[in-house]
Amino acid sequence: MSSPALLLETILRDVARRYRLPHDAAVSGSRLRNANSATALALVIEQVREGMAHGGAPDATLKPRFIDALAAMITEAMQADSGDRAFQAMVLRHRAAPVREFASLSAQADQDRRQIHAAVNAIAHPAKQQRAVQEWQREVLARLHKSASSAHREAHYVGLRDTLQTLLKELAEKGADFAPALADLRDSPALTRLCRLEALAHDPLVQDYVSLLDAYGPRPGTPAAQAQGRASQRRGAAVEALAVQALEALAQRLNAAQENPLAYRVVSSMRVPASIPGKHERAKTEWDVVLLKRLHAKTLDTAPVWNVRLLVEAKASVESATTDLPRLMRGLRLLAHAEETAVYTFETQQGPVQLNGASLRTQGSDEPGLMHTVLYCCDAPAEAAPRMLNAASRMQLLSAEASLEFASAQYDGRHADPQILGAVWQQLTQSPRWHAVLNQYSMLRLVRDLMVHPDDLMAAIRDTTACAQYTANGRPG
Repeated sequence: MSSPALLLETILRDVARRYRLPHDAAVSGSRLRNANSATALALVIEQVREGMAHGGAPDATLKPRFIDALAAMITEAMQADSGDRAFQAMVLRHRAAPVREFASLSAQADQDRRQIHAAVNAIAHPAKQQRAVQEWQREVLARLHKSASSAHREAHYVGLRDTLQTLLKELAEKGADFAPALADLRDSPALTRLCRLEALAHDPLVQDYVSLLDAYGPRPGTPAAQAQGRASQRRGAAVEALAVQALEALAQRLNAAQENPLAYRVVSSMRVPASIPGKHERAKTEWDVVLLKRLHAKTLDTAPVWNVRLLVEAKASVESATTDLPRLMRGLRLLAHAEETAVYTFETQQGPVQLNGASLRTQGSDEPGLMHTVLYCCDAPAEAAPRMLNAASRMQLLSAEASLEFASAQYDGRHADPQILGAVWQQLTQSPRWHAVLNQYSMLRLVRDLMVHPDDLMAAIRDTTACAQYTANGRPG
């Protein structure tokens, strides 16, 4: 009978990795000619990274390849019928001052609306209306509150400003003690910004900008965006349930190998306690599914201590796992700050568990260590042609100043000189801010190496079970 540790190692080694990328990103001429622009760009960037990995300079022949691939990607993104609407909106914002102002005001609009809502309630909340001594005061406050509610509902803050102006004129001879507050609200920067936003919405370029954003997808805060968010949460929960199911099967298989039903267990939503020293900010502090091994498997203690054997994150797509990886790495470094002799209480969906500090310290954050301690579980279909340039890197490349200038020239029908994209090459090869882009292929490859489909994990578990049964019946294992 194989030991549980060897059995777990075998399962993790043999499980199919259907999302895996080639480890060799060598750029041949034929490979570049057959690749789309984003893939060609990813392959060139990886060649640059490999050339710089040991302190060397990138091959000089890679710069024109990089510029050509980036120019092609920008040109594709600017196509009217099949292009990237988000990028086209970005280019329009880059070109037109009214659009830039509209985008800036839009980013602050929710905060401004909350500020106006709070200011109106401080003056004219229904409870304050009831406490007003005179009927005309109650009537003025009611009109203000009604106008503010309408402004919030219909995004028509010019109407609120007009109401405030009218009320102030009416109150000029009455000496109302709340008149100064009305004047402050009328002249407030928040209301001024919202009225300006409303005026800019009629600009033709702003309307083009909004149309591009709407074509790209629902804008934040809209009912459509909220519905999309709920659907995404349901997808995530479904994948997590599949991951739990697969790890439960794995725990049962390991328990059978050890002939101890209490040796391994699975917990979900495991939250890292604040008592672990280290930087919690921006680190993963809740793990989706975790396989635990009892520290003293032969002891039936009432409060067992456990070692962490496998950390699993459930993701609905490769892209979401790619975005998650830096946070996961910071989470592993946080666990490594645990004191070796300490026992920590982690809250989980199944109740509190006691974890051995020494096992937390051994969760490796280097690539070989990750392959033995971390899985991304995903049930998305494996693509026939995987995306080699992740969304964040693609957008950083497109949003570089030189890229926007190149795209703007195309938008205006002017000659777009690809050589201006040499500035992006310089940033990629020299600026620390571009390290994530430079390393994006190796990180994407690592994410896909760590990723398994729940069905493949279940199949690997079944294979070891069948093998054990075959051996138990007296046949060679």
